[in-house]
Amino acid sequence: MKVGILGGGQLARMLAQAGGPMGVSCMFLSPDPQACAKPFGEHLCVAYDDPDGQHRLAEWADVITYEFENVPEAAVAVLERRRPVYPSSLALAASRDRLVEKDRFRALGLATAEFRAVDSLADLIDGAAEIGLPAILKTRVQGYDGKGQRVLRHSTDLQAAWERLGHVPCILESMVPFDRELSIIAARSRTGDTVHYPVSENYHREGVLRLSLSRAGDAMQPEAEALISRLLRDLDYVGVLALELFQVGDRLLANEMAPRVHNSGHWTIEAAPTSQFENHLRAICGLSLGPTTPIQQAATVNFIGRLPAEAAITAVAGAIPHVYGKAERPGRKVGHVTLLDTPGAPEPFERRLTRLLDVTGVPDLHYSVTAIP
Repeated sequence: MKVGILGGGQLARMLAQAGGPMGVSCMFLSPDPQACAKPFGEHLCVAYDDPDGQHRLAEWADVITYEFENVPEAAVAVLERRRPVYPSSLALAASRDRLVEKDRFRALGLATAEFRAVDSLADLIDGAAEIGLPAILKTRVQGYDGKGQRVLRHSTDLQAAWERLGHVPCILESMVPFDRELSIIAARSRTGDTVHYPVSENYHREGVLRLSLSRAGDAMQPEAEALISRLLRDLDYVGVLALELFQVGDRLLANEMAPRVHNSGHWTIEAAPTSQFENHLRAICGLSLGPTTPIQQAATVNFIGRLPAEAAITAVAGAIPHVYGKAERPGRKVGHVTLLDTPGAPEPFERRLTRLLDVTGVPDLHYSVTAIP
């Protein structure tokens, strides 16, 4: 099977790595000459809307997917006329615009934070008066990993935030006093069969995910599955979908969805019988989905900006590093480490995770380890 992928970053790289043992070949269309996926397939280094590049990808591939939601909708629509594209352009359109996304959540009965559309400074002032401060102003498209957003705590912050975001269409969202940040990942096949992974408990710093803990048996699992299943059916979705959630008491509020494999599910590579990457390929290629019941407890810690010394990582029992082959740069995800609750390890899982948090530069997340049941 030949899979074309729009994008050439670490998610495309891990898809290709999962595809190798399955007999799946990959071609990447990405304008980045340093695309870190290119050692694992053919790389078309052209713009996403390049007609020749689109033609070559469509001629070669049996099916096409994408690794992130900021690919141009028009490029996906063009390719969709030539080859099956999963997830569909409908799913992409529903997720890449935060206002459209929130409206869809509400229409499907998924609770959200309060939000208002912002198309001018006057809209922002009115919206802040209606939903109150603190709040978060986000661009409707193109924002990720904390980019394209500003926290507003005082009325004096409004004009500066509007100017910093470039006077583009935005959404204003109320700050949610959440107890936990969770995400759930599910895969749906071409025939509508669906599998769910256990929820992950997530911790961010400066808008960037730093730590994910797998939570098999979590009390919020049934509700999280019900919410993401509504989205999968509504979008007639094919592939892996991630839904980010806020837990407030015994309620879940939908924050954002991602029509792709997701950072909070990287632990599935080692700790689940079928990783999210393999199940995405299985879904889009028309194969049956694999089981998702985790083999053991796991955590993922991201490497942000720089790579720690490999010896410091591998000295921790059950730690498996993944290096993406990307140049180090502040704020950039350059790799991750998965920690497994390995039987017979010389130290408890919690102690080993604390050591990894120290090595990766987020010792302030030690408190999250103490909450592991």
